[in-house]
This record gives sequence, C-alpha cells and structure tokens, in this order.
Amino acid sequence: MNVGIIGSGGREHAITFSLSKSKKIGKIFCIPGNAGTENIAKNIKVNINDFKKIEEIVKKNNIELLIIGPEKPLVDGIVDFFQNTNIKVFGPNKAASQLEGSKIFTKKICEKYKIPTAKFGIFQNIKESKNYLEKSNYPIVIKADGLASGKGVYINRNKDEAFKAINEIFNGKFGDAKNVLIEEFLDGEEMSFFIITDGNHIENFETAQDHKRVYEGDKGKNTGGMGAYSPSRLINEKLEKKIIEKIIKPTLFGLKNLEITYKGFLYAGLMIKNNEPYLIEYNVRMGDPECQTILPKLESDLLDIFLTCCDGSLKETKISWNNKKSLSIVLCSKGYPDEYKKNILIKNLEKIKQDQENLCFHAGTIKELDKIMSIGGRVLNFVCIADNFNEARKRAIDNINILNWDKGFYRKDIGYKVID
Repeated sequence: MNVGIIGSGGREHAITFSLSKSKKIGKIFCIPGNAGTENIAKNIKVNINDFKKIEEIVKKNNIELLIIGPEKPLVDGIVDFFQNTNIKVFGPNKAASQLEGSKIFTKKICEKYKIPTAKFGIFQNIKESKNYLEKSNYPIVIKADGLASGKGVYINRNKDEAFKAINEIFNGKFGDAKNVLIEEFLDGEEMSFFIITDGNHIENFETAQDHKRVYEGDKGKNTGGMGAYSPSRLINEKLEKKIIEKIIKPTLFGLKNLEITYKGFLYAGLMIKNNEPYLIEYNVRMGDPECQTILPKLESDLLDIFLTCCDGSLKETKISWNNKKSLSIVLCSKGYPDEYKKNILIKNLEKIKQDQENLCFHAGTIKELDKIMSIGGRVLNFVCIADNFNEARKRAIDNINILNWDKGFYRKDIGYKVID
C-alpha cells in the first residue's frame, strides 16, 4: 500500500519512521516532508493548503491512505475534500476539527456537558475585554480563538500583561482573531493525554508531559514545545478513568448530538490538581513533540491502527507499547520563538548515535545539494528510549553535544520534575 503523509515537522518524520517498519507499506510520500523524511520516503514539495494539488499527487502516485499531520488542513476541511473518493484519510473532518479550530466551540461543549474546565468569558473587542480585566483576579489566562501554533495562550500575572496580550491578539498577531477567551488560572500540573477513535471505539494512545516555555525552569515565552517525556509522571489508573469518563466521552457524546462523528487522534491538554483532571484545550492531531516521544514506544503496526480507524474496526486491533521511558529534547534556532535566522548549515549529523532507542527526528530542515539546512525555529528532535528518564535525557544531550551546532539552543532540564 502507498501512503501519503501531509506535513513537514518532527511529528511527520516520527509518523513516517514508524510506518516505514510496516511490512504492508509499499511507498511513503511526504508532502512536503523535510530533510529527515527524505531518507525513508519520497518528498513532494507542494503547499499543504492546496487540496486540489494534493489530490493530483495522490492520484498520480496511487496513494490509498492519506495521513494528516498538522491542524490547519484538518480545520480547513481536507478530510471533507476527499470524502467522496476512494482515498482513505486519517483525521477528523472539518466539523469535528472545531475542537481545535475554535476554543470557544470547545468551551461551549464543556459548559453544556459539565466537562471540568476553567471558568471563562468570551469577548469580541478590545474595550469589553479590558473592562472585564479591570475587575479580574490575577493571574489570568487569555487565549486567541483560532489556530496559533501552540503560541496563542497568555498567562498574565497582572493587568499590564493582560492588556498587552489583548492588544496583540486583536491587532492580528495570530491572524484575524474576532474573539478572545479569558479564563481563570488553574493551579496544577499539565499533562498531555491522547486517544485514538474510529467514531465508536476509543483506545488510549499513551500520555506525555510537554515543556512549552522556552527557558529552563519553565520560564519565558510559550513555544510550540521544547521537549517532552512519556509516560507522564501523573498518570495512574484512577486518573485515567476520570479523564475518559469526565472529559473524553462527554466530548464525543456532545459532538454526536451535533451529528458530528469524530475519527482520528484526539489530544487533550489537561491540568491535573489533586488527581482531578481539568480540560485546558483540545488538539485534533498528535502533539509535537509528544508524537516524537510516544511513537518510538509503539510495538503494534501503526499502519493497521490507521486503517482500522478509517474503516471503523479499531476495536479489532490491539495496541501494544513497551514499558520503557521516552524523552525528547528539541534543538531550536537561536532567537526562537521570536526572530531567528534560516538556511543555516547543520554539520555532524552522520556522527550522532542513531538506532531504535536513540533517534533524531527532523523538524525545520531541508536538504539542498546534499547539505542539511535549518529553515525553522524548532530544528531537530533528539529522542531516547531507556529504562529510566535520567538515562534517556543524558543520551539525548550527549547526541546534541556530538552534533555541536553552535547556531542552536535547547533546554537541558526536560523532565526535571520526574528526574531532579
């Protein structure tokens, strides 16, 4: 079977790597892919928002299954675009993707079905937002409604910070935001919880803890993710049951009442306090870098999982994981998440240790004349599997030191709450 993967980040490289192990795979096409996927698949450069062009590529290369990595094509309706064809597409349709595309849509479902989450208000302009903030308690959370690549969330310690956030959102920092969400600040510890569903059956797809802040000690601006570890140190049997019963199932039930069937990955960003889960947000795809951290632990055939999900027979597939610990560290271009230079040469990649337990997934890279160049803020993901998190982090850092890329930086404390 020929498979296509939409996207160019570390998540898509990890998916490509995992699929390449399947004996049922013919060819893998990455659209557009990166310098890492080029070693195990055929990259095809095309704008991922051009669905007609993607359809041409799918037909030309006899692609039978299309896997959507990033959120934007899902929110824009790529699954709906292919629904009357014989192409299987893994991911939720446009209506279901509102769970990520509109934070307000999600909050209204939480409100209706009593899903535990932060108290909130919805505001449509600067004036009414600031009037509300004048009377609020701090810290307080402000979110742009819509897609913001994981960066449209502000945790504000005081009124001045909150006003600045409101100005940035309504002045177009994250596109044409027509609404903001202002939430109470939840005190606890974050966790990423993943499930996969075929519209009827739910299977857990591991847990992770992401490190969003750019600097060590969880300081500085929010990023797309500086690293992660899996499984989460917070997960236990009771908590898992609460997450499924109080958050996941009521959400999917709420969608069904809107005549929306959800298929694909569902990523719940949670706040855990006293072993109780509260929903922060949903993503309608695997997280990044959580995907890179989780997939190397998978022992089942990922292709089978995707196909049964598309066909509605997920219940017949057993999903198995190894019991080891996984940790990823993201190597970023200096200046990220603000301005950073592009097209910088990366040497020494052939020197780093790579095997089934020591992996390097490319994110913001491109191959030009046999040279690897950086083109993104998050450039490489170093993932290690070990018996404990300390060993995994040590090996990841060893590989980063071997690479010795002086135009990059990384957090040395990924997993510090479970290690240190």
